[in-house]
Amino acid sequence: MAELVLAVDQGTTGTTCLVVDPGLEVHGRGYAELTQHYPRPGWVEHDPGEIWTSVEHAAGTALADAGLAPGDLGAIGITNQRETTLLWERASGRPVHRAIVWQDRRTAARCRELPTELIRERTGLVPDPYFSGTKLEWLLDETGRRDGLAFGTVDSWLVWKLTGEHVTDATNASRTLLYSLAARDWDDELLALFRVDRGLLPELRGSSEVVGEGRLLGATLPVAGIAGDQQAALFGHGCVRPGQAKATYGTGSFVLAHAGEDVSPPPHGLLRTAAVEGTALEGAIFVAGAALQWLRDGLGVLGEVSESAGLAESVDDTGGVHFVPALAGLGSPHWAPEARGLVCGLTGGTRRAHLVRAALEAIAFQVRDVLETMPLEVLRVDGGATRNRFLMQFQADVLQRPVEVAFEREMTALGAAALALGVEPEARGYERYEPRISAEEAEPLYAGWREAVRRTLL
Repeated sequence: MAELVLAVDQGTTGTTCLVVDPGLEVHGRGYAELTQHYPRPGWVEHDPGEIWTSVEHAAGTALADAGLAPGDLGAIGITNQRETTLLWERASGRPVHRAIVWQDRRTAARCRELPTELIRERTGLVPDPYFSGTKLEWLLDETGRRDGLAFGTVDSWLVWKLTGEHVTDATNASRTLLYSLAARDWDDELLALFRVDRGLLPELRGSSEVVGEGRLLGATLPVAGIAGDQQAALFGHGCVRPGQAKATYGTGSFVLAHAGEDVSPPPHGLLRTAAVEGTALEGAIFVAGAALQWLRDGLGVLGEVSESAGLAESVDDTGGVHFVPALAGLGSPHWAPEARGLVCGLTGGTRRAHLVRAALEAIAFQVRDVLETMPLEVLRVDGGATRNRFLMQFQADVLQRPVEVAFEREMTALGAAALALGVEPEARGYERYEPRISAEEAEPLYAGWREAVRRTLL
């Protein structure tokens, strides 16, 4: 494998690209924001064309930052927001609708009709609008078309744009409600359930293999790695054996623990999903950093998200305020797609600092909710929100266990680079946060959160 690769991390709010060498050192970085479209309450869409141009822009910026030309690269690795669903014409490559984003709730009613046990046993998932199957079903019904089309998650769309190949890997396929973990293939009974023809589906390929030769910024490069963002981060942390785990803090927050070759139904409240190798147990939290973005963009409470730590530290506590950020329903361990956000405990003395602190604490409380069913000795973390020192310390406090923050925040992209390079990462440098309060102090805080969640679920 050549010396340098481009890691493409196509996420919910933007695309990050890194230029990475075989030692997994980063030589260049680029980022391009992605527009969010909200055509109706609970609906979230992306423009497929903008997804692609964001990749081109971020890649160009990363190469310029590294002082390189596209031809200096040896390969491309792709990682992506997973369940976001696209449908396009095979002949023209033209999308037939905007992409339906993983946060979208439009198929909640359909999910209530689905056979929970069949889906849980076959796929390791739950019937929830989060996953791609009901999104694809909705798109096919909405467009009234089934012939000459191709379905894919974002990885498939990018590989198609690069190479013309229609492929995906198990980490992404296992998020569609159409894939059997045990058979490691598309499942005919599930395809019939969602009225999906096999001809719409991408070919299944390995997470670390050349799937085609692609054109990017004028250069021809092999696409040599594909993985969904959370599994790429798990791999990037070097979590390749059972019991090793990580949490990523982004738009949402996702806790994954490697589970070996186990394909049995997951414990209550968790998911089982394909990892780069074997499977992983997963807790999926839909709104983490997105809560702070909402306070900034929706309410004007924040000028910049980076202000949140200082504001949180400017007050001793939340003043009794709890914010349950169910802006896109609640994921693990509740799986309540129709839950909506709640702020409670307001008084005449409540200030914006209390609300901001409550939003940060909510991120940490949600991670604890997941870890109540997935006990760990140490939590290893990455993602943009790990720059928030208040949040990381509060996470250690409320968990009552150490939190290790990766020095390289872009662990998702680093995992994609490792897959494209064909190397297995080792655990890298971490900053360690130890709990600073006792269990006796932490438990009342968590009990208050649990009461707020109970009200949300009423």
